[in-house]
Amino acid sequence: MVYSTNGRSLMEKVSKLYYLDGWTQSQICKKVGLSRPIISKLLKQAKEKNIVEIYMKDETVHTVELERLLEKQYGLSEVIVVARENRGADMVRRNMGQAASSFIIKKLNRIETLGISWGKSIYTFVEEFESSDHPHIHLVPLVGGMGQKFVEYHSNQLSFKLAQKLNASSSYLYAPAFSDNVDLQKSMVKSKDVASVMEEGKEVDFAIVGIGGMTSQTTAIEMGYLQEEDIDSLKTSGAAGDLNSFFYDVEGQTVKHPINDRIIGVSLNDIKKIPEVMAIAEGEHKVNSLQTALSNNMINILVTDDQTAEGLLENVQDVNKIKK
Repeated sequence: MVYSTNGRSLMEKVSKLYYLDGWTQSQICKKVGLSRPIISKLLKQAKEKNIVEIYMKDETVHTVELERLLEKQYGLSEVIVVARENRGADMVRRNMGQAASSFIIKKLNRIETLGISWGKSIYTFVEEFESSDHPHIHLVPLVGGMGQKFVEYHSNQLSFKLAQKLNASSSYLYAPAFSDNVDLQKSMVKSKDVASVMEEGKEVDFAIVGIGGMTSQTTAIEMGYLQEEDIDSLKTSGAAGDLNSFFYDVEGQTVKHPINDRIIGVSLNDIKKIPEVMAIAEGEHKVNSLQTALSNNMINILVTDDQTAEGLLENVQDVNKIKK
């Protein structure tokens, strides 16, 4: 069904889907048969006409204290914590995406190159990103991503989409994230087009990445890149989590495993050299992986939710104090 672009009822419907039901603007576009710019305009008009009123709840005392404790405990330059408040994972990711978007927008004038990894959290960040004009910025995918399944989560697609929202340029890494075998990986990373983009990825000013947990809930299994037995094998080899698809051990070093040898992307060692690396991640199943990444200084900016933040804090007394 296609809706008319006129009328208060359409603004109310779009606002309900977006603010109450947690739909993304892309999902609403498909539902009502209108373009994304029109949906954005309707949401803006809904606020102007007081159909929607946005206010801050006094939950910030709790989240701000969690941010302070995490910054102190892990030596992070910035932590952004959003309140879960019995919301589902999709809505929490959306709130995190909005928070990450607001943070990045303030830094864009000082950034020239922006690296993008892949996954659900980064997809939601890009979806929630408010368009702004920054043509000086160049986007670089940090890991390969080809094929027809879950294309929206691929690094190339996310870089391209964010570049559109910024009126910026983007490179493209024409390679799969996981090659079929080691020989193919070695051949592809030597090709001129792939090698040049990977070199760009090493030199970005700011990188946005996700953190993967060592459970069957990892997106790589959902996308068909890995099987559950692969996770078991990686854990046996000492894997504690993954960043940009590369699996790392408790010391933050790349695990010696055949799967790591098949990945086409910017390596962990090179990502550690990037001046600012922001991870967007949440969930109890990721606490151990995140803790390892934080303890080994693999990232310096974190966007997460309050439950995950509490899990990351080793001093239970501090957490209990701020709950009271």
